[in-house]
Amino acid sequence: MPDLKKRYVPFTYKMMIPYLLLVLLTDVLIGYISYTMLTQSRTEMAETNIRTGMEQARYNIQYQMDEIQRMSDTLFGSVAFQRALQKKGEPLDIYLTMKDEIIPQIVSPLQLFGNNIRFMLYTPNSDMIIINGDNLEEPIKQSDYYILPLRDIEATDWYQLYKNSERNNLWVQIDTDKKLDHISHIRKLVSYSDYGAIIGYVRITVPLDALFGNLATFPVEEGITVRLIHQLTGERVYQRGPAELAEQAELGEQTGGSDAYLRLHEPISGTDFAIETLVPKAYLTKDAGKLQRVILGVCAISFIGMTLIGFMVARLNGRKMTRIVMLVRSFQEGNFQKRIRFSGNDEFVQIAEAFNMMAMNIQELIDSVYLQGIQKKQAELEALQAQINPHFLYNTLSTINSLANLGEIGKVTEMVQGLSRFYRLTLNQGNVHIHLGKELEQVETYLEIQRVKYADAFTVQVDVESEILDYQVIKLILQPFVENVFKHAWFGETIAIRITGRRINNDVELKIIDNGVGMRSEQVRLLMTGPSQTGGYGVRNVDERIKLRYGEAYGVQIASIYGGGTTVRLLLPAGHGDAADTPELPNMPY
Repeated sequence: MPDLKKRYVPFTYKMMIPYLLLVLLTDVLIGYISYTMLTQSRTEMAETNIRTGMEQARYNIQYQMDEIQRMSDTLFGSVAFQRALQKKGEPLDIYLTMKDEIIPQIVSPLQLFGNNIRFMLYTPNSDMIIINGDNLEEPIKQSDYYILPLRDIEATDWYQLYKNSERNNLWVQIDTDKKLDHISHIRKLVSYSDYGAIIGYVRITVPLDALFGNLATFPVEEGITVRLIHQLTGERVYQRGPAELAEQAELGEQTGGSDAYLRLHEPISGTDFAIETLVPKAYLTKDAGKLQRVILGVCAISFIGMTLIGFMVARLNGRKMTRIVMLVRSFQEGNFQKRIRFSGNDEFVQIAEAFNMMAMNIQELIDSVYLQGIQKKQAELEALQAQINPHFLYNTLSTINSLANLGEIGKVTEMVQGLSRFYRLTLNQGNVHIHLGKELEQVETYLEIQRVKYADAFTVQVDVESEILDYQVIKLILQPFVENVFKHAWFGETIAIRITGRRINNDVELKIIDNGVGMRSEQVRLLMTGPSQTGGYGVRNVDERIKLRYGEAYGVQIASIYGGGTTVRLLLPAGHGDAADTPELPNMPY
């Protein structure tokens, strides 16, 4: 017994230095990767949100531009409107024509459009009545329409440029549009009878705020700038957000440096305009500092925790632990003969002594349990085997007694002789096992005894493959089931019994089949679970003996139909081995 009061010094402290360096390197690497991935994910998420907002703004602008385009398409395609626009005559006739044909087609789309707009129609027809709406120098407060003479715009630069141009359906900023943050849709109206003749100009003006819709998706308060630019000229038509960023962006492009911001571009199809968003890099990485602090904190906690764990784990590592592991592996392989010896006064000495003591105790225990298991299994098998003989003997003697009382001396003699032959086969020179052919001969002897009592009231057919007749089986596994046919299955004047045997792969299948009364499922269950009035004693005894000898994969199965007969199936391993009284047991583990 070692002296437990001895002081010992663990050898594993020196292993802590490389371990801590490895933990520190791992924490730094994981922290760096986590910080990079989280920052990148945050940046991509912010950029995705902004792009989504730009797509929504583009969709809103495109939708409203298309609506305004459809307004002008309606007037362009209306023959009645064009005739009315070119009509000459008395003021009253012109008034009625405008009231019935021109004004309704102008007012109707204004009422359906969702935002406030100005609808201006410039006509060269001097007979048209002039309709002036709100002051064009002021922002649009409500939807309004105008019918104005063409001479009002003939002197303007935009008209001079546009009248000789082949382009049509243009979106431009003219007159006061730039000052008021408006934009106008310009379209020529040509005569349906002469496509070269221009009968007027349509100008539909809409506030840019209305086109962009709700800009809540753009956090302009955080430095983001959204603007509408002309793609050909680069002119800024509309802008929301700090102007300083736009100026820095333009300056950065001129000097070749643009690292301080992210420029996103979304063209508006069918126009010369595009939505442009300038996003400061500071916005995209605004959470980087917070993420950095969190990751540093997590890494610090991880390092401290791993350090504490390392001190505990290090005490269990080293060369001596390797030797202990090798000893354990020897135990797993069933080798309990090896012993381990350590020098020194540390904890491994105590572990080694404990292992050595445990190995010795396990070896002794295995030897003891193995021998006891052999003896117990053999005793159980012999006890079950012994239970069958008195059971059959009692039933046969009862029958002989009945015949003797009836004076059937000849039958009594035949039954006693048959009983003698039966028990001579049963004794089998004291062996538990018997050839299958002998087992069938024993069943035939039993049937001869029964013929004394029942004469020719039953028939028996035996259909067993000849190749399995020499196989070894436990004795008295067929007779109890044949006996049950006479005791429980017979319900008419005659009964038929069929015994079959065949080899299935590495197994032997035996069946006892009758056309008797059959059983319900509850009766079958009682047969297999314990003694009952249905003859379950012998059935369970055979099933237990088979399982005890060959294992749980083998045994007895019963299938029965009430009123339709019963089939008993016995499954045994195939083999020509010598009969042996000792049950087969597993090899020793060493």
